[in-house]
Amino acid sequence: MAQPSNTFDSYDQVGIREDLSDIISNITPESTPYFSKCGKTTANNTLVEWQTDTLRNSGANAHIEGDATAAQAAVATSRLNNRTQIFKNAVIVSDTDEGLNKAGRQREMAYQIVKIAKEQKLDIEKALFDNNAKVTGSATAARELAGAPSWMKTNVDFQSGGSGANPTGDGTDARTDDSSPTAFSQAKFDTVMQSIWENGGEPDTVYLSAFQMNVALGFTGNNNQRSSVQASDERVIKSLAVYTTPWGTIEFMPSRENRSRDVFIMQDNMWEVATLRPTKNVELAKTGDNTQRQIVTELTLCAKNEAANGIIADNTTS
Repeated sequence: MAQPSNTFDSYDQVGIREDLSDIISNITPESTPYFSKCGKTTANNTLVEWQTDTLRNSGANAHIEGDATAAQAAVATSRLNNRTQIFKNAVIVSDTDEGLNKAGRQREMAYQIVKIAKEQKLDIEKALFDNNAKVTGSATAARELAGAPSWMKTNVDFQSGGSGANPTGDGTDARTDDSSPTAFSQAKFDTVMQSIWENGGEPDTVYLSAFQMNVALGFTGNNNQRSSVQASDERVIKSLAVYTTPWGTIEFMPSRENRSRDVFIMQDNMWEVATLRPTKNVELAKTGDNTQRQIVTELTLCAKNEAANGIIADNTTS
């Protein structure tokens, strides 16, 4: 069928009001599991220091009755440190824009501040996972914190055929990535878990990419994606993947910010985020017909004792 002649329809209409939703949809992930689970403390300097210690190996301990006592040699603690890193983001909004009638938000500045605060938190998560050595900084260079991989040297599975190597373990240098990665496997995981146990660690969380998580879901005996039904409202609740080994039970936590080639086995209370300046929203000086605000956070990562943790490095990612 066809329109009658001279029908005035919506295509001819002038002045139709727009239909713009007041909802702004953003599905970009904003979770930061490692940052959230690390311990928290306050920093009082841009150089944050802590100490670690170990017990000697066990040995025969039998003595003659009445014998004189000789002291064993004392071993000093190890003193470690990391540098605080400044995370900063800013937004500038024209003063005209603040007076406009906008869809989805009343004030552009408020909307943008919330958005960049979430983005900065993702930057922090990424920095904690980065294979990065600490940088002292200067008047012309930014301070940088040493990420988790630069501390881990005791319980490690890595490839050395393509020049892969452990770091020194004090945050002064990064891991050397191997050029010939191999596939993540249950055998690698179990070996590192055993090493952690032998060194006294009690890890509770594995952080890994979606690709490596799919590998882990194929581990023998992995009771993942178990579901229970709530009879009252018929909801289905899926638990996190939990893997039980002779060396302990551990939770698998997919993470979007760590490198896919790295699988971290962490004892979360052996990592601490020391904050010198908590996240703060600050208005900047007015320099024109606009308003400027910045979000600033300054913090660092403390590896309380790297031997309680492990890393499976140099894994293939596809």
